[in-house]
Amino acid sequence: MKFIELFAGIGGFRLGLEKAGHECVWANEFMPKARSIYEHNFKHAPDARDIRRIHIDEIPSANLLVGGFPCATFSVAGRRTGFGTEDTRGTLFFEICRILSGKRIPYLFLENVKGLLNHDGGRTFGVIVASLDELGYDIQWECVNSKNFGVPQNRERVFIVGNLRGHPRPQVFPLGRCYAEDSVQHRNEQDQEQGIRRESSLTIGTLCHRLYKGDTNNFYLAGQVRKQTEQLENITAGGGSSTTQSDESVRAVLTPAKEKKRQRGRRMKEHNEPAFTLTAQDRHGLMVGSKLRRFTPLECERLQSLPDDWTRWYADGSEVPDTHRYERCGRAVTVNVIYEIAKRLPA
Repeated sequence: MKFIELFAGIGGFRLGLEKAGHECVWANEFMPKARSIYEHNFKHAPDARDIRRIHIDEIPSANLLVGGFPCATFSVAGRRTGFGTEDTRGTLFFEICRILSGKRIPYLFLENVKGLLNHDGGRTFGVIVASLDELGYDIQWECVNSKNFGVPQNRERVFIVGNLRGHPRPQVFPLGRCYAEDSVQHRNEQDQEQGIRRESSLTIGTLCHRLYKGDTNNFYLAGQVRKQTEQLENITAGGGSSTTQSDESVRAVLTPAKEKKRQRGRRMKEHNEPAFTLTAQDRHGLMVGSKLRRFTPLECERLQSLPDDWTRWYADGSEVPDTHRYERCGRAVTVNVIYEIAKRLPA
């Protein structure tokens, strides 16, 4: 199907949809830095205008509308203002309705945080369902966890698929557990071509680790955060000698530099549990035995099943600061999940 992508960010929706054979005909992204990363990777820039200022006639016709509309107003990490007038991000959902109404697009595919379901006692989600129903759409939805789709990250998100009445209803949910084995196989083939040996790395369903002989500064020691990004990225990419230590416990850690920070009451996962949900604000790391280090931007990309170095460059060729790479990964969708849903949509 031909689709338009709203709130495009760095293009996670597009990556999964195009992998499933769909075609992007238009995208919109208001934020300059995200738009620049998108342009670098796709070789053209999304429409930069405020979606509220774009006339319906300026948007191409399409079979599918997709987007992760801004979620801070519904997230437990945000102020949870929902559709309140004091925070206009929540009202951007109604721009989706405006476009659906004006273009009569047959299918929609939306994403938001799990908190959308219970925000304001469920009334917010009720408004969304009622609004789409009034426009003539039948919808289906499911709360999906990225950890079941080939990445070791606990990331629960609500996905909504709708069809305009009169068009066939795709059988999308429930998804079940899908491991995107083809993407894992592709990574293994790339490793073989490059002569990379990954004795243990970020693998399906759990967090694993590698310890390295030599410079122990490659680890972030507890209470001491040192910027060793270049060295860590080299290690993550497979450089240097390595040895697997199977007797060491490996735990995902939230904000290695801030012991008081918690996500849903926890700062550290148990051995081999999936990582915490990547967010735009928090930093994440690993505790290997008694040693602590941060995830690199490259590892965060892989936790979202983004291609390696997807967030590394702006359109002008300048390098993206690590702080912004972490932020963009935290705001992105997990591409493997998008792909699995996209496969179930009409061709």
